[in-house]
Amino acid sequence: MRIEQIHELVNPITSEMLGETGLIAEDLSNVVQVGTAIQNIDQWQNKFVNALVDRIGRVIFVNRPYSGFAPSVMMDAWEYGSIMMKIASELPEATENESWELTDGASYDPFVYKANSAYAKFYDGLTTFELDKSILDRQLKSSFGSATELNAFISMIFNEVDKSMVVKNTGLIMRTINSFIADTFYDLDSGGTYSGKSGTRAVNLLYLYNQKFGESLTAAEAITDEAFLRFASYTMGLYVDRIKTLSTLFNIGGKQRFTPEDMLHVVMLSEFKQAAGVYLYDAANNFNVENLSFPNAETVPYWQGSGTDFAFANTSKINVTSGNGHAVEAGGILAVMFDRDALGVCNQNSRVTTQYNPKAEFTNYFYKRDARYFTDENENFIAFYVA
Repeated sequence: MRIEQIHELVNPITSEMLGETGLIAEDLSNVVQVGTAIQNIDQWQNKFVNALVDRIGRVIFVNRPYSGFAPSVMMDAWEYGSIMMKIASELPEATENESWELTDGASYDPFVYKANSAYAKFYDGLTTFELDKSILDRQLKSSFGSATELNAFISMIFNEVDKSMVVKNTGLIMRTINSFIADTFYDLDSGGTYSGKSGTRAVNLLYLYNQKFGESLTAAEAITDEAFLRFASYTMGLYVDRIKTLSTLFNIGGKQRFTPEDMLHVVMLSEFKQAAGVYLYDAANNFNVENLSFPNAETVPYWQGSGTDFAFANTSKINVTSGNGHAVEAGGILAVMFDRDALGVCNQNSRVTTQYNPKAEFTNYFYKRDARYFTDENENFIAFYVA
C-alpha cells in the first residue's frame, strides 16, 4: 500500500484558504512538498503565562465551531483491508435471433460461451497527517480563577484543533475536485491551450455564447451579463439531460456511462450562482424563472484559494499538477458536474491518541487522520468555464 504523508501540503493549503497568501502551484501527484512547522507549544505557553501578571476580571474564549464548505463527496468506511477495488462492465453486442431463420435439419448450439466484458480498478493510495497539542497539568491552573475557566480554555484549544482539521480536510476534498478539473482541461487539447475552444467535457460557455450570437463578450463581463447567464443556464440544463443518457462522451476513459439526477453532483462557484440570482431573475418576472433556474448545486467560495482579495481571477482559478501528473493552470472555472462515483473520499480514520509525560507533567494529544481521495476517469465529469 502506498502511503503519502501530506502534513507539508495541508499547511500551505490552509494559508491559501484563509486568504493569507495568493494561489501557489500545487503538486497533487507528489504531495510531500514544503510546509510550515506546527506552532511550538512551549514557546507559546511561556508567552501566555508571562502575560498573565495582573488579575483578570473577565475571560472571554473565542470558541466557535467551524463546519467548512466542502462538497458532500464522503463515501464508505471500512475497518479491515487496504485496497479499494472498483469493478465495471460493458454493454453486450447484439447477435442474430436464429428463431426467425430456422432451417430444416440444422443444429442450433445453445452452449456457446459468451464472455462477460468486465474490468477492475484498484486504489491503494492512502494520505495521512496529524495535529499535535500539549496540555500542561500545573502551570495553567495558576493562570485562571476556577476550574470552569480552565476547562473553557482547554475546550477552546481543542476547538482550534477541530477547526484546523476541518480546514485541512476541506482543502483536500477541493484538491480532489481540482485534480479532476485539471485532467479534464488537459484532455481537451492533449495538454495544450484550452482557452480558445470548447469541448464536450470542458465546456467553454463564453466561447459558445460568442460563437452562437456573434458577440465579443469578455470573461470579466460575462459573469454579470443577463444574456450570457440565460445562455449558461440553458446550456447547463441541456447537460443535465444529456448526461442521463447512456453515452461514452462525458468521461475521459470513453466508457459507457449515464448519470441520473439523483446521482449527479453539481458544484458551482458562488460568484456564478449569486450572479444568476441578482442579474437573471428580475423583480418584474419578465422571464420564466423555472426555465431559467440553474441546476441544484452546492456552492464553493473558491476552487483552490481566495487570494488576498477574493478577486474572480483568484476564486475561479486552479494551478495544480493532477494525480495523473498533468500540470494545468486554468481560470474562469464556473461549475462542475460529476457522477457520484467519479470522485470521493473514503475510509476516513480520524482518531486521537494521548501520552502523559510524568516527568514534565503534561499530556500530548495526537490528532491523526487517514483517508483515500480518489478520482476515476471512467466516470462522467464535466467542467464549465469562461476564457
